Amino acid sequence: MSKTRLILPDQFEPNNHWYPKALNATIHPMISFFLSLDQERIITRYCHMHPTVNREKLREILNHKARYFLWAGADLLNVTSAGGKRQMVVIENNSCPSGQKSMPLVDDNEEQGSYRLMVERTFKPSLKNLRNKIKGGIAVIYDKNPMEVSGYAEVIADVMNEPVHYVSFYKDEENPSVKFVDGVMYVFDGKEWLPIRAAFRYVTQKPWNRIPVNCKTKILNPTIACLAGGRNKMVAAKAYDIFNAEIQSHGLKINTPETIWDVSKNEIPIWVKKMGGHAVIKVPYSNAGQGVYTIVTEEELENFMEMEFDYDLFIVQSLIGNSDWSSTTSAGKLYHVGMIPTNKNQTYIADIRMMVSSTPNGIRPLCTYARRAEKPLVDNILKGTDSWSMLGTNLSVKNADGTWGSDTNRLVLMDRRDFNRLGLGLDDLIEAYIQTVLSMVAIDKMCQTLVNKQGRFRMKLFKSLNDDQSLLQEIKTD
Repeated sequence: MSKTRLILPDQFEPNNHWYPKALNATIHPMISFFLSLDQERIITRYCHMHPTVNREKLREILNHKARYFLWAGADLLNVTSAGGKRQMVVIENNSCPSGQKSMPLVDDNEEQGSYRLMVERTFKPSLKNLRNKIKGGIAVIYDKNPMEVSGYAEVIADVMNEPVHYVSFYKDEENPSVKFVDGVMYVFDGKEWLPIRAAFRYVTQKPWNRIPVNCKTKILNPTIACLAGGRNKMVAAKAYDIFNAEIQSHGLKINTPETIWDVSKNEIPIWVKKMGGHAVIKVPYSNAGQGVYTIVTEEELENFMEMEFDYDLFIVQSLIGNSDWSSTTSAGKLYHVGMIPTNKNQTYIADIRMMVSSTPNGIRPLCTYARRAEKPLVDNILKGTDSWSMLGTNLSVKNADGTWGSDTNRLVLMDRRDFNRLGLGLDDLIEAYIQTVLSMVAIDKMCQTLVNKQGRFRMKLFKSLNDDQSLLQEIKTD
């Protein structure tokens, strides 16, 4: 049986919900200033820097009323072209993003930080006018990141002023404490099964195999947000493509690596060769840095081809590396700007996580942090080179027992000490925010496409977008 704990109001303790290095950090003035910018100032600045952008269309997108994908966290790379054109590129957008435990307080007097902003601005408003009048409690369910998730649970108890059921819900778990009956979530408190009217979800590993897509309990984010792109890179790539076609005439675009989707395993070497021998191969439904393979040598490609996988289809993307070894694409080569060189003149790459949420006042930023790679970039690729150590930035580490840890040595905070090393300016932060919102809206629109007028999941349409039998068999519809 999984763990269930009842959390009451007034139990929040900051030291339980931040990394020690973040708990005592002082926010960088530029980050604080960025988070304080109102929407109109951001629009004015962005349109000033990008004269071809339609101001009204940008305002419409920033004010998008998300229906399913209400809370998102995009991973972005700061890249440049051979001609020196810099841009933020979206690697993926996450439907259960982490970040709060890595974010220094913007206001020292608000000890719950952006945990509370998320709950007050997004979770609580999402519970207004619920169609399904389920008489029941509130739950927080998770399979990862208890430091952060328990923080949300304690803040929800405070904001909603009621007890919250804090329940683990792991993949392939025997006798879980969460079940669904006719679309209603129930949690077991050790004595009885209790109905749940609303839940905050941090279930990241194949959530669709145990949380039904057609669900009466209000869940933030619902499973459809994962299938439509928040945890499905295959459909996300298609959502971005469709949305880019809509916004292109307004001067806007989601920047992504060149992406080839629906690739069977035996086709992968052909696409890698087409990209100049450098590519990124992704298992579309993995997360936390799992299922991503950077290929820069024949040896790395051979090692990949010898592996066995649960799924039939893959994504192949152009690889963003160093100026001398990046993928060749129709748009030319992109390569990492990287962090400011160290005292040893070594350049590390870092990605930026930008977390945003849908609020009554538009989609607003919540928090941000960065993660650097383990090893610095090299100029020349030699035989035996481990490209992932130079290009992989995710901090999640899967332990032998199936639990998750985190390599916090590579965490880059947005504080006075770390932020300057990233080499980012205010316009880079605004660009990261805009790119995050664009990708979030694209996925939310895909969610809306995949749900019919009765609020039911359109399985046939989804299959036409993502005809991977192994995945389709996992999806729990009711």
